[in-house]
Amino acid sequence: MKIRANNIDIEIEDTAEINPQDGDAYTRPVVLLIMGLGMQLVAWPAQFVQALVDAGFRVIRMDNRDVGLSQHFDHLYTPNLLWAGIKYKLGLPVRAPYSVTDMAADAIGVLDVLAIGQAHVVGVSMGGMIAQRVAIAAPQKVLSLTSIMSSSGAKGLPQADPAVMRALISRPANNTPEAAVDHYVKLFKAIGSPSYPTPEDEMREHILQGVQRSFHPEGTLRQMLAIVSDITRAEQLSRITCPTLVLHGKADPLVPYVHGEDTAQRIGGSRLLGMEGMGHDLPSEPVAWILDALIPHLQAAEPLPPYIATAPAPLDPSAYQVLV
Repeated sequence: MKIRANNIDIEIEDTAEINPQDGDAYTRPVVLLIMGLGMQLVAWPAQFVQALVDAGFRVIRMDNRDVGLSQHFDHLYTPNLLWAGIKYKLGLPVRAPYSVTDMAADAIGVLDVLAIGQAHVVGVSMGGMIAQRVAIAAPQKVLSLTSIMSSSGAKGLPQADPAVMRALISRPANNTPEAAVDHYVKLFKAIGSPSYPTPEDEMREHILQGVQRSFHPEGTLRQMLAIVSDITRAEQLSRITCPTLVLHGKADPLVPYVHGEDTAQRIGGSRLLGMEGMGHDLPSEPVAWILDALIPHLQAAEPLPPYIATAPAPLDPSAYQVLV
């Protein structure tokens, strides 16, 4: 369903809405799932969502801005990624149509519109970056943080293999669904888990479902620029105080494992777990491993005290000099 959050239209899927016969669906602790670059809410594996529901959680998924069925931003410019990459390597500021912080505000807005005071926030890849920003911006709303195959965005961390980057920034041969599926098959094979390869027919079927739902590569480019321009997050991660779990594949060819290590080092008290043979995707075996770590992490988090906004104290006139 579509809601108006942070002044834009956001498509969400809420398990409480899907299962209205479940009498306690709206009173369950909430898990907000935030997907990665260019990916839609349907990219979360069904087994992942169902396992969280079976564990007693209300699960909310969302299409990030500019992808899927959420609001697109085609009125803004389409980035020149080559020029942006050169500026990034030279240490020059990169201007983006919107920021990761803006996307975090979208996620916070979803919780606000649904009258959810507190939630567990789980993000994959770029979604992990957004989740980190949510925890920085709205600590009173975040019961726990889970950052999966993501990064702190710190300068100097190793980058993806050039062949992987070329696959990431390449475009389909044409605008047909078949070309889009071929493009994503090549990309997912390049970044996938070497020890847990997804059969190509299964991969093609899942990709086609996503393409038929929505295909908006221009939005992916703008999201990519938002990632590159987010240069202050690493220094701000020390502000995060909620229970934090960092999960990362040790064979990730797109966001190398050291990114997960760096993220965990910057968030006090966080826990880092790595999986051998896991790349930058969510096949069934890594999903099972993630769930084995994630569900106890969510269950262990204590509810936060109710957040009460306080009015500023009255000014003491004697403390100020009146200038005429």
